[in-house]
Amino acid sequence: MNKTCISTFLSATMALTAFAQNANTPAGTTAQDEKVAFLFTYFTGNSPEHEQICFALSDDGYNYTLLNQGLPVIKSDSIAFTQCVRDPHILRSEDGKHFYMVVTDMKSDLGWASNRGMVLLKSDDLINWQHSAINIPTKYPEKWKNVTRVWAPETIYDKDAGKYMVFYSLLTNDGKCEYDKIFYSYVNEDFTDLEGEPQYLFDSGSATIDGDIVYNEADGKFHLFYKSEAYGGILQAVADRLTPAPGQKPGSQWTKLEGHVELGTGAPKDPRAVEGVGVCKSLDGKSWVVMYDCYMEGHYQFCKSEDLKTFQWVADTQTSGMFTPRHGTILPITQAEKDRLIAQWGDGKNPILPGFHADPEVLYSNLTKKYYIYSTTDGTPGWGGHDFSVFSSSDLETWTDEGKMLDVKGDQVKWAVGNAWAPCIIEKKVAKNESSTGYKYYFYFSAHNPVTNTKEIGCAVAENPVGPFVDCGHPVITKAQRPEGLGGQEIDVDVFCDPKSGKYYLYWGNGYMAGAELNDDMTSVKQETIVDMTPKGGTLADYAYREAPYVIYRKGTYYFLWSVDDTGADNYHVAYGTSKKPLGPIVVAEEPVILQQDPAKKIYGTAHNSVLQLPGKDEWYIVYHRINGNYRERQLSPGTHRQVCIDRMKFDKKGRILPVQPTW
Repeated sequence: MNKTCISTFLSATMALTAFAQNANTPAGTTAQDEKVAFLFTYFTGNSPEHEQICFALSDDGYNYTLLNQGLPVIKSDSIAFTQCVRDPHILRSEDGKHFYMVVTDMKSDLGWASNRGMVLLKSDDLINWQHSAINIPTKYPEKWKNVTRVWAPETIYDKDAGKYMVFYSLLTNDGKCEYDKIFYSYVNEDFTDLEGEPQYLFDSGSATIDGDIVYNEADGKFHLFYKSEAYGGILQAVADRLTPAPGQKPGSQWTKLEGHVELGTGAPKDPRAVEGVGVCKSLDGKSWVVMYDCYMEGHYQFCKSEDLKTFQWVADTQTSGMFTPRHGTILPITQAEKDRLIAQWGDGKNPILPGFHADPEVLYSNLTKKYYIYSTTDGTPGWGGHDFSVFSSSDLETWTDEGKMLDVKGDQVKWAVGNAWAPCIIEKKVAKNESSTGYKYYFYFSAHNPVTNTKEIGCAVAENPVGPFVDCGHPVITKAQRPEGLGGQEIDVDVFCDPKSGKYYLYWGNGYMAGAELNDDMTSVKQETIVDMTPKGGTLADYAYREAPYVIYRKGTYYFLWSVDDTGADNYHVAYGTSKKPLGPIVVAEEPVILQQDPAKKIYGTAHNSVLQLPGKDEWYIVYHRINGNYRERQLSPGTHRQVCIDRMKFDKKGRILPVQPTW
C-alpha cells in the first residue's frame, strides 16, 4: 500500500514569542514557582449545555489544548441558582496558596436581563472547588431588590483594605441604576460571601460592562479595561487607587483614556463586535497579554503590551473542535499545577491540525521517511478556497505546516480558477539518476474550469512530497469520463495502487462513484476501463452513496469507503463495502456505517476520510474531517468550517470494519 495517514497534537512551532516563557527564572521566584503555562477558563455559548466552566492549557498563550475533552470541569447545575454560569474570572491569591474564581450566575435562555447574582469559588489545587451562590436582591432586599442583571464579576486584591474586592456591573428597573454601571463589594476571609452593600465604582456615561482591573507596578496605577455599549470596543481608565480617597466622589478616582485597546491608543476601534476583555502578565512577567472575545466571529483575539498604553495585535486563537471560548480569563501556572491538571483531565488530541481544513489525504513517503497530510483549505464562504495545504511529521506527534503546495487560482494551474477540493496523492518509484530523487508524487485534485463551467479533476507532479508541484496542463477527468446516465460532479478523487497487480486506479464522483485504470503516464485513464461502481440502495440513515470514495486493501479484500449525506450536515458519515477486485462490484457490508456523529460529545459531520495503516503492521486509523462545534452551534456556515481528526479503526476476526468511536 503506497499511501497512509497520520495524526497529532497542535504543533508547538506556532508558539508566539510574546507569550513564551523566559529561559531564566524571574528574580524573586524559585524554579518551583516559575510559571510555565497558561490555564484558560471560559464558557462556550448561549445555551444551558454551553453555559458551563471549561478549562484549556497553553504553553504560549495562543495554541490551546482542551482539558476534559472540552467538557465542563465544574457542572453549573451543582453551583448556580440558574444552573448556568458565564464569564469565569480566575485569580491566584496573594500568598499563592489559593485560587479564586467568580462567575455570572445566568441562564441566557431566560433573557439578557434575567440574572440576579454570581457564584464565588475557591480552590487550593485547581481541581476541587468550594462554591457559594450570591443572589443580590435576596441579600440586599431593601435597596437592591429590583436588580435585573449582575454581569461579569471579577476579583482583585485591595492592599489598602487588606481584602479581596469583587467588582461587577449592575442594572435595576427602578431608576437607581438606569444603565449598567460597575459596582464592587469586598469578600469575607473564606471567600464565601460578600461584605456590605454594593458600592459604585465606575461608568463611562452609558452602559458599561465586562470590567477587568490590573495593577501595573511600572506606573503605579490601576488599569481598568471595559466595554462601553455606546462607544463600542475595549476602552481603558486609570487610577492611583481602587476606591476613592476620603472626601473624594465615588468614581472620580478614575481617568478615562482616549482610544481603543484593540488597535492601539488613538486608533479607530476594532470594527468587530468585542467584549470580555482580560489582561494578564506574560509568563516572564515582563509584558502583558491583552485578550478579548470577538463573540460574533467565534474566536478570541490576543494583543500584547509592554506598558498598557500601546497595544500590538498578535493573533486570533485557532479554535479547535470544542475549543471555542467565550468571555474567559487566563492564569499563569507552574509545572506542578500543569501536571496536576493534566493528570486530572488529560490532554486533548482532536482536531490534529490548527485552523480549518477538510478532506484530509495522507501519505507516507519512502523518500523522506515522513508522514504528510494534504487538505482542502476551509473557512471560506461557499467552499471557495483555491489552494491546498500540506503538513509533515516524522513522529506522528509534532506537525509542521509546510505551506500552500498548490494554488489553482494563479499561474500554477492554467485551466482552473477556484474551488480547490478534495485532494489525493500517491508515491511512485521511478528510475533514480543525478537529477531525480527516484520517486514521483502524483497529486490529484478537483477544481472549477471556467471554460466548461464544471468541476474537473487535475493532476500535479513533483519529486518531493512538499513540491514544487507542476500541473500536467490539462484535466485528467472531465464530464466526458462520467459513466453514461449518471448525474453529479467530477470531484472527490482517490488514487490507489493494487498490491496484487501493481496497477494504478483512480476513483471519483459526487452523486455517483466511478473507477478506472490509469495509464502509465498517470495523468490519463484507460477509457475502456471506466465503470460505474456506485453502491446501490441505502438511505441517508445508513449507506446511500454521496461522495468521497476511498480504497484500501487488507488480507485479500478491497475495502471501499464513502461518505453519506451532505458535507454540511450533522449526519455526514462514512459507510463501506467490499470487493474481490479493484473495480468492483462492491458488496455493501452487513453493518455498513463505521463512523458517524456523536451529539452527546458535540461531534458532528464526521466523514470524507482517508485511512492509515502503520507501516509493516496490521494497525489502522481513519483520518476525517468534522464540523467545528462553535460554527455548528451558531449556524455560522458550519459546512465550511471543518477540522481534521484521527481515530483508531479496527477489524474483527471476520475482516469486518468495526464502528469507530469519534473522540476528542
